[in-house]
Amino acid sequence: MDSRTRRPGNPIMSTFAKTTKVRRRREMFLYQIGVSCSILFLAWCMCSLLSRLEHGKPTGRQATLDLRWWNRKLMAAITANDTQAKNCTEPAIHEFPSDLFTNKERQQGGVLLHIAGTVYMFYALAIICDDFFVPALEKICERLHLSEDVAGATFMAAGSSAPELFASVIGVFITHGDVGVGTIVGSAVFNILCIIGVCGIFAGQIVYLTQWSVFRDSLYYTISVILLIVFIYDEKIEWWEGLILILMYAGYILVMKFNTKIQNCFVSKLTKDASNGNVIGNEMEDVQSANGVDKEISAAEKCDSIENGNVPLDKNTKEDSNELGNEPELNSPFSPPGGYLNKVKWLSSWPVLIVLFFTVPNCAKPRWENFFMLTFFMSTVWIAVFSYLMVWMVTVAGYTLGIPDIIMGITFLAAGTSVPDCMASLIVARQGMGDMAVSNTIGSNVFDILVGLGLPWGLQTMVINMGSVVRINSRGLVYSVILLLGSVALTVAGIHVNGWKLDTKLGIYVLTLYAIFLCFSIMIEFNVFTFVNLPMCQDMI
Repeated sequence: MDSRTRRPGNPIMSTFAKTTKVRRRREMFLYQIGVSCSILFLAWCMCSLLSRLEHGKPTGRQATLDLRWWNRKLMAAITANDTQAKNCTEPAIHEFPSDLFTNKERQQGGVLLHIAGTVYMFYALAIICDDFFVPALEKICERLHLSEDVAGATFMAAGSSAPELFASVIGVFITHGDVGVGTIVGSAVFNILCIIGVCGIFAGQIVYLTQWSVFRDSLYYTISVILLIVFIYDEKIEWWEGLILILMYAGYILVMKFNTKIQNCFVSKLTKDASNGNVIGNEMEDVQSANGVDKEISAAEKCDSIENGNVPLDKNTKEDSNELGNEPELNSPFSPPGGYLNKVKWLSSWPVLIVLFFTVPNCAKPRWENFFMLTFFMSTVWIAVFSYLMVWMVTVAGYTLGIPDIIMGITFLAAGTSVPDCMASLIVARQGMGDMAVSNTIGSNVFDILVGLGLPWGLQTMVINMGSVVRINSRGLVYSVILLLGSVALTVAGIHVNGWKLDTKLGIYVLTLYAIFLCFSIMIEFNVFTFVNLPMCQDMI
């Protein structure tokens, strides 16, 4: 990358000035509603079926051994007043303020208001991320003169994964439950399988992939997931385990910093092997073409900019954005837009817009440009507030519907927070840039695992309460993470067997894997295969 792009005042603008938000989070709101609510409905149907079939009741010798194991844990779980813990899993709903409705009233229809509240929080998070948080991060990156790779792997990754990160923080510090971890794991699976599947089916063309970007991100991500499995296997997180995850992400930043040099060595080896006839497929085409190396490096440098709906602006992008229905700005509470549908959206978002207008300076405007740190701080506060309300509504809805917290995180929250990246990846896949689409999905997962989990775990065990541990409530979570690892391996294997092509066949294959993952995760949580969890306590609240 030309160093001139990092000098302030140079006509060659920074990487962020070269990109445009053609599909931002709020503009994908209808997709979020459709996908997340559909997955929630399917999860509720399956959970209801398993509950009625009473698969959660263990039988046989192995079940007896498992129950004895749980009894030993319960004997050790004595509260401060010497009252023995209940023989069930305490729901996270008790960590939040009392609800306005009773459980019976929610079951009679009141739960729909909580689901609607969750969806509205998706929209509120979209507004704060689009209009305030991401612009503040862009200003910070420009002032620090960060390279594209480092900026994409740090601040811009945080902008893309802010909802998942704060859901995890709330799960660690407030609810002490698994909904945050479930959101991270579910979002990771959604990114790997659903996004690649959607891109393969709806790209409208066969997109060829290069080995380097897939190899780099998949290898580092696989190592991260393996470490996560090892750390949560004993159902507790020590301080040094959170620290290792954070240091792992520091290593990932270094890899991205020297990505071009490492890639040059990788491609040089391929070029050498090509002369001996050892390179096959589209990688042969890349090294034999005069500009193959430049094309691959250029695509790799761009891949970090598509997170959070940011894609490079070119003719094809404009066509795709128009095809998907690009919408006008709706960020002023005092300027209603034209058109009936836009007015409805503007009115629905008006409460959020008016609050943000008076509390968060918009550093994207020249008047407030120098207040970007205040924008960053205040937008972080509001993201935390909206995320708290989102997790609260999800927890109440899951309790009412009989869906465990971990499943609500893996399904509803994960889908709701990941749809924007899915649509952004689809846009670049339609332009033929498959490497960017795949790298975005895997690269954002690296941030979610190492920072989304490592940071709150590290803060809790090293700063807030030195020497403490973070408990993992669900024994089934480790199996879900193992399934996540298997999904990565099967996806990369499928790409290889498919000749490094992103097409309809590969898309159907990975979407099928996603359906299998959801089914197995739910069945594991309901003790179908073996006794994993105690049933959730069902108090009449």
